[in-house]
Amino acid sequence: MYTIIDVETTGLRPSEDKITEIAIYKHDGEQIIDSFTSLVNPECYIPDRITQITGITNEMVAEAPKFYEIAKQIIEITEGTVFVAHNAHFDYGFVREEFKALGYKFTRKTLCTVRVSRKIFPGLPSYGLAKLCRHFKITLDNHHRATADAMATTQILEKLLEKNSAKLDKNVVETEIKAKNLPPKINLDEYNALPEETGVYYFHNEDGDIIYIGKSINIKKRVGSHFTKNLNNRKSIDFQSQVASISYEITGSELVALLLESDEIKKHHPKFNRAQRRTRYFWGIYTRNTRAGYTGLYAARLETEKNKEPLTMCGSGHTARQILLSKIQDFGLCMKLCDLYKTKSACFDYQIKQCNGACIGEESPEDYNARVEEAIATFNRYSLRTFLVLGKGRNKNEQSIVAIERGNYLGFGYVDKDTPIATFEEAKQYIKTYKDNLDVQKIIYGYLKQNKWSGVLEEQTQEEE
Repeated sequence: MYTIIDVETTGLRPSEDKITEIAIYKHDGEQIIDSFTSLVNPECYIPDRITQITGITNEMVAEAPKFYEIAKQIIEITEGTVFVAHNAHFDYGFVREEFKALGYKFTRKTLCTVRVSRKIFPGLPSYGLAKLCRHFKITLDNHHRATADAMATTQILEKLLEKNSAKLDKNVVETEIKAKNLPPKINLDEYNALPEETGVYYFHNEDGDIIYIGKSINIKKRVGSHFTKNLNNRKSIDFQSQVASISYEITGSELVALLLESDEIKKHHPKFNRAQRRTRYFWGIYTRNTRAGYTGLYAARLETEKNKEPLTMCGSGHTARQILLSKIQDFGLCMKLCDLYKTKSACFDYQIKQCNGACIGEESPEDYNARVEEAIATFNRYSLRTFLVLGKGRNKNEQSIVAIERGNYLGFGYVDKDTPIATFEEAKQYIKTYKDNLDVQKIIYGYLKQNKWSGVLEEQTQEEE
């Protein structure tokens, strides 16, 4: 049984835009046996550019039913059927999002007539709805209205069924993972209850211990992928045999999910997490001020400097010293003030005229410290900038905040979208503190680079002004 569906909308984004018209034809594989069509009041403005495409105006939908008023009819007519659409991802995504806003999880098997047409009728110049209708000599009047497009899609489905019904059946997409693929201790209802949202998920064993932590922009889909892999090694078999329950935390923001996952892995040390389970950094590079007013750099073990924040971290003292040597060379710093040359007099580089004499007071602290600040700014700490990264919240009414203060990660939090944030200090009251480390720095820097620093709200510090 099929329900062929077409929707017209106020835009292209299911999470932001709304349905303005829906048409549904129920088909038993031979003929249409039921139908439902309606304009829908989107409860928002229809942009002029959309009206030019669909012909649907704000006046036309003003007295139309709202989606919640026709939701029951949509559920009833599609129950137990395959959701068919031309570019099913679009129409199915909008219908699901409308139901999600009502607190209902709409789930159907899907079939995309675009994808199946490519397989059953290969080699056509185009698989757009209008072009396919022209190829099959199907009448398509009033294109971009739901009733006309759904009827045309129905006729295309009939052509596909006539040509190769067996191949059509194979292309029905299961939106739910099959029960036989789940670990024996996980039931299908528990899996089906997982959200298709961004966040962090946890696999627990029978004792409730966390054995794996992951993150995804679609928790349910990612969890399912763990159980559709071939069990071709001992580790995979052991993993699935131990999973007894699943929990999750929705974050909304992908960056927050990455940061929370990293922190949780370090906190819980799950058995099946490898990449971030152990802290691999034992040494750090720090700053200190001398009595004469010079800023010095030095390397030390993290455990000996627990109350100080390192500029960077590394795995060994040798690596830390190599980093310092490179800064000395690149910025003309003093070996003595970088703690690499122990002496009460001038450092070795001064004797060969590669040091300006800060070690013996010949170069002023102001001149020397200016170069130190330049060196510090290269430690991948966002040039010691202070800023917020604003992103999606856990619902449409809030936004996430990630706080960076002088290059140091403070943590993240959430705030209502309507709450004004004028300064960095105001934002800090909403932040839950988390530990900073090199993994976190790489996560934030990588995310911002990939997203071209989108959502960044920067505040200059007094030193930068």
